Amino acid sequence: MAISTAANSPKEFQFLIAEQDAFGTIEAGDGNPYHALDVDSVGTPSLNPTQVLDVRNGSRVLQKEDFFQDVKASVKEISVSGTATTNGLDMLLENITGEAEGSASSVYSFASNQATTNIGTGDAGLAGKLLSIVITSAGNDADLAFKDCVCTSLTLNADTGTEGGRIKFSATFQTGSVIHDLTDAATSVDTAFAASENYFMTNFSAGFRQIYGVDDLIMSSFSLTMENPAVFTGVTSSGYEVISRAGEFSVTLDASVKYDGHTRDLFEKFNNQTQEGATAAQVTLLNHQAALAADNFGISIPKTVLTNVAFNEADVMMLDISVKGVGDGSNPLVEVSC
Repeated sequence: MAISTAANSPKEFQFLIAEQDAFGTIEAGDGNPYHALDVDSVGTPSLNPTQVLDVRNGSRVLQKEDFFQDVKASVKEISVSGTATTNGLDMLLENITGEAEGSASSVYSFASNQATTNIGTGDAGLAGKLLSIVITSAGNDADLAFKDCVCTSLTLNADTGTEGGRIKFSATFQTGSVIHDLTDAATSVDTAFAASENYFMTNFSAGFRQIYGVDDLIMSSFSLTMENPAVFTGVTSSGYEVISRAGEFSVTLDASVKYDGHTRDLFEKFNNQTQEGATAAQVTLLNHQAALAADNFGISIPKTVLTNVAFNEADVMMLDISVKGVGDGSNPLVEVSC
């Protein structure tokens, strides 16, 4: 076989996601069901095969008979980061919160008393609850295809010093099913990104830049992280047969804000906070108005607790603030609009 002079640029690789309707059946690649995320880079999936490399059979050298590998009882993990655009963010928020895409006027929420959810072999009508993922390199028909994926962690962040405060994302997905294909054919995909799909933290209005009840904040950056872990059980020849969302759904927000008359008493608030504090006095809201709305990026965590307040010595004194969302029995734990 002669050498190949062909080469691929890392920027040729795309990260595609599609809503998957039935457990165990990857979404078909025709008719543009897949949407390309606007990624900065595509990382290597963690395939995590179970390997045994112990020397056996009385030899000091690993023999071919000693090697063992299994790919059924393993959880595969896939991570990606990039720019948060409308279509991609809709699919990510729908999957991690469990709220159907387009419902509640594109405001995705997770309730304070959300019950455990389970997905298993034979289940259908799962669009939004399961994702198919394909990592593809343009033109070489060598896609990496994964089925039965769920988003377990989603971070949305922005920094005024980076891309003008454009909202970015990083997401982690897991699947317990056997990999669909590592040499799949090319997949039909929607790759269009309109300028209107971008969001910016500069659109947050002063009165609604609010953390732990303190508004009119002057912010330089923020990072919201939502985690919805998955537990995989029941190994079969096709991988794990049940996915449970049973662990803690957690939401945390970190921000860097200017130290001034609005924020200097946050140290006291941090030291003296109690669980009985009024919800309105502990609200965290980053939005263009009081209520979240479709086609606008916004974050609402109705009740939060401070987990950190610290000086950040920049050109002017800043404060690094961290909060965690807590349930109050009635309001959602978190809401995000796009």
